[in-house]
Amino acid sequence: MYSYYVFYKPYLTLCQFSPEGDKQTLAHFFEGISKDIYPVGRLDYDSEGLLLLTDDKALTNKLLNPEFAHERTYLVQVEGTITEEAIKKLNEGVVITIDGKPYHTKKATAKILEIPPVLPERIPPIRFRKNVPDSWISLTLIEGKNRQVRRMTAAVGFPTLRLVRYSIGDVTIDGFYAGEFKLFGAAIKAGLTSKK
Repeated sequence: MYSYYVFYKPYLTLCQFSPEGDKQTLAHFFEGISKDIYPVGRLDYDSEGLLLLTDDKALTNKLLNPEFAHERTYLVQVEGTITEEAIKKLNEGVVITIDGKPYHTKKATAKILEIPPVLPERIPPIRFRKNVPDSWISLTLIEGKNRQVRRMTAAVGFPTLRLVRYSIGDVTIDGFYAGEFKLFGAAIKAGLTSKK
């Protein structure tokens, strides 16, 4: 019987159990968890949101293997008032640098969020600057290159201020607080690999 944990990874938390200096890790939240449970993929230290942990290696392979493209949606606060032109470029794919080489991202689904999403407060919060506006967008990808979302928004002229992975397939962090996790049964697998 496999275990499936959905976790809202807080800001400035490493996606690993092993200690690294004085940085916060998954061990701070999952005390006494089975050593067979591992995070599926990564969320950067300075990113937040949905992280799946499981001992189901077949599901892990399916979620990490690019052949089985699945949707993951991010809520992104960017610096500046984002334009429809920038959204169009994100949708069509932009050129970013991966491992020192240019890479054209696959088509995505980007949308401007007129109302900021309801999310747990980030600690520490984003520095408020009265004279610099910001915007929220949702960005749905079917690939996961290193720091891809940040590279994409920078490529269209709107640097990322806050990055939250909201969903993988149909599974979301809706209603979670930062640092909360829930244990699910095998039925969650269908939702994780679904394409909207």
